[in-house]
Amino acid sequence: MSSPTDVPSELPPSAPAAPPAVGGDAEDRDSHEQYVLPLVVRLEKADPPGRTDALETSARAVLTLLSDPRVTADDGEWAERVKAWEDARIRKVVRRARGGEWRKAGELPGITVTGERAEVRVFPPIPLDGWPKELAKLQVSGTELDDPTPPAPVPEGVPVLWLNPELEMSAGKTMAQTGHAAQLAWWELNDAERKEWAESGFRLAVRTAPAADWPALTDGHLPVVRDAGFTEIAPGSCTVVADHPAMRAR
Repeated sequence: MSSPTDVPSELPPSAPAAPPAVGGDAEDRDSHEQYVLPLVVRLEKADPPGRTDALETSARAVLTLLSDPRVTADDGEWAERVKAWEDARIRKVVRRARGGEWRKAGELPGITVTGERAEVRVFPPIPLDGWPKELAKLQVSGTELDDPTPPAPVPEGVPVLWLNPELEMSAGKTMAQTGHAAQLAWWELNDAERKEWAESGFRLAVRTAPAADWPALTDGHLPVVRDAGFTEIAPGSCTVVADHPAMRAR
């Protein structure tokens, strides 16, 4: 399955055909009003989070918004905007803030999700050209993060978002991609599976896939994010695979 934020790319000959992306084909999605989901990562100079922590927190922030009653209820105050966003391309943009910028961003309607040290605030979708001034002035580029130590092995049963081992992306770009992957996994799950994941606090891990495993991960049995190529990487690039145990059990 490919993300509706992305252009489809050809699957390997042995892979089953991917189901249509939500919102119809690319031309259909592009004819709708375009929305973007803003995410802001707190990036203080003296105490930045680790890269993997930020990637995982970004993914959990997207899931937290998608499961929020303001989105899931028919009369939820964010429900209409989320539906309009999902009917077009599910664009996400990650910006960085510190100090007073972070405090001002926190005054806007949204949800702040924390990781080990990372803090990410997710906001309901906005029109592509309708950024609030508090967010519009925040920087997109330059979001570079490192892991102080290698990520630990993933415990058994924890959903994993596998990064393409052959691609290099900035931390901000990768945070958007892990958010896409988490969203694709969410769409694949049934209500009981979603409830269980939410009750775990959306436990998940982000890891770079072993190069030898990447072909099998992208053979069509798991949701794959394929990038539209607006920034950093070539159109159609496979960036992240969403690997949730519930999907493997089917």
